Amino acid sequence: MLTYLQAAVIGAVQGVTELFPISSLGHSVLIAAWVGGDWQKLVSPGESATGTPYLAFVVALHVATAVALIGYYWRTWCDIVTGFVTMMRKGRLDTVAQRMALLIVVATIPVGILGPLLERPLHELFAAPLCASIFLTLNGVVLIVGEGLRRRNEPTLAEYGRRFARQQTRTTVLTIEAPPRRQSDRQLAALDIRDAIGIGFVQTGALITGFSRAGLTMVGGLWRGLENQHAAKFAFLLATPAILGAGLLEIPELAGPETHGIRGPILFGALVSGLSSWLAVRFLERYFQTRTLLPFAIYCIIAGALSIIRFS
Repeated sequence: MLTYLQAAVIGAVQGVTELFPISSLGHSVLIAAWVGGDWQKLVSPGESATGTPYLAFVVALHVATAVALIGYYWRTWCDIVTGFVTMMRKGRLDTVAQRMALLIVVATIPVGILGPLLERPLHELFAAPLCASIFLTLNGVVLIVGEGLRRRNEPTLAEYGRRFARQQTRTTVLTIEAPPRRQSDRQLAALDIRDAIGIGFVQTGALITGFSRAGLTMVGGLWRGLENQHAAKFAFLLATPAILGAGLLEIPELAGPETHGIRGPILFGALVSGLSSWLAVRFLERYFQTRTLLPFAIYCIIAGALSIIRFS
C-alpha cells in the first residue's frame, strides 16, 4: 500500500531527477532497491496489476512534472502554440516562435513513435537494479562525452552570426547580427531540421532505465553546437510534450479500481513532484548559465558504480 511518506519522497525524487540529467526512472528503481522492504515492492514488475498501482502513481508524477514545466515556461509555450497555429495557417516560417514550434514538433516525432512501442518492454527488460546501475554509470560517461562535444563545438559570437546569416537566406526568422551571449530562443531557432531530428532520436535513449531524458537531450544539443544553457532550455521544452503525452496515454490507470483507497497519497505525491520540478528547472536554468554537466556526470558514475557493487 502506498503511504503518504512514500508518495512524498518518491514525488520529490521524481520531480528533481526528471529534470536533473541523472535519470528519474533509474533513481526510482535504485532508491527503492537500496531501501528495500515495502519500498522495493512498489517498483517490482507486475505490482500495478496485483494490488500496488505504482504505474498509476508514476503517471500522476509525470503529468505533474509536465504541468510544472508548462507553468514555468508559459510565456514561451504561448508563443510556440501561437507560432504553430500561424505557421499552419500561412504555410511559412516568419518568426522565431514559428520556427521553435516546427523544431519541437519534428524533434518529438522519434519518441512519439518509439515510446509507445518500446517503453514498457524496455522497462521490463532492464528494470532490475543491476541493469539500472550499469546504465546510470553509462549515463555519466555520456554526459562527459557531451561536455567534450561542447568544448569542441562551442559556438562563438561570430559562429552564431554565420548561423543566423545562413538562416536568413531561407526565412525571415532571424537577423544577420550576432546575438548576445545569453539565454535566447533565437539561438535555439538557429537549429535546422536535421539537428532537431538528431536530438529527437538521442532523446529516445531515455526509454532505457538509467539513462536521463534531460541529460541525453542536452548532450544532443551540445553535439549540434548549442551551449549548456541553450541545450538545457531546449531539453526542458522538448521533454514537456513527451512527458505529458506519455502520462495522458496512461490516464485510465488513475481512474482504475487499483487506485481505490490511495488516491490521496497519489495526489499528494503529484503535488510534491510538481513543486520539486518547478524548483529544479528554476535552479538548472540559472546553473547552466555558468556551469557544466561534469558534476552530474561524476555523481552518476559514483552512484552507478556503488550500486553495481551492491547489486552484483
